[in-house]
Amino acid sequence: MVTEERIATFIHSLDEGNTPFLDELERYALEKGVPVIRPQVQSLLKLLLAAKKPAAILEVGTAIGFSALLMSEYGPKDCRITTIEKYEKRILEARENFKRANAGERITLLEGDAFELLGKLAGPYDLIFMDAAKGQYIHFLPDVLRLLAAGGLLVSDNVLQDGEILESRYAVTRRNRTIHSRMREYLYELKHDDRLQTDILPIGDGVTISVRKQEGPL
Repeated sequence: MVTEERIATFIHSLDEGNTPFLDELERYALEKGVPVIRPQVQSLLKLLLAAKKPAAILEVGTAIGFSALLMSEYGPKDCRITTIEKYEKRILEARENFKRANAGERITLLEGDAFELLGKLAGPYDLIFMDAAKGQYIHFLPDVLRLLAAGGLLVSDNVLQDGEILESRYAVTRRNRTIHSRMREYLYELKHDDRLQTDILPIGDGVTISVRKQEGPL
C-alpha cells in the first residue's frame, strides 16, 4: 500500500529546491529544533506567489525568518513584506538572517504581540500568511480579514495539528484541548464566512487557502 509519507517523499524528490542560503537556513532550523514551513508548504507558497504576484505581504509569526525570506526570494521583486514576531531570541536571529540575505529593505519586522500589532496596521495586503501560535488564529481573524485585500489570499499553516484536529476533544491531552477547540472554531469560521472561499489541504500539517471575495462588504 502506498502511504501518504511515501507520496510526499516522491513529490519532494522532484522539487528543484531553494537557494543555497535558504537551504542552509532550513538545515540550521532543523538542527536547532526551530519550526519552519515544511517542503510541501514551501512549494505551495511558491506557486501562490507566482500566481498572485502580491505587492504587499503580511506574515504573522516570523520565527528566524525562513518563510519571510522564501516569500521575498520567490515573490515579485518589488513586493514588500511585513512580518510579526514577539520572541526576542527569534527576533535577533531573524534580523541577522534578513541582513545576511540583503533583504532588509524589502522585509519589515514588527516586534511585539500580534494581537496588538494587527490592530494598528492599515493594509490592505494581497497575501497574509498565518504561522504563529495556533490557539490564537481565531483571535487574529477579525483584524486579518480587515487587512486582507479584495481578491487577496489568506494562507494558514499547521491547521490539522498532526491529526489531532480529527479527534474528539476528550481524546486530546488536557493541555492541548484549548488549542484543539480554537482551531476547530477557526476552520469553521473560514469555511462559513460569506466573505471567503476556503479550501483545506492535507499537505504538511494541514494548510488552508482562503480567497477574499471581490464582492460584498470588506
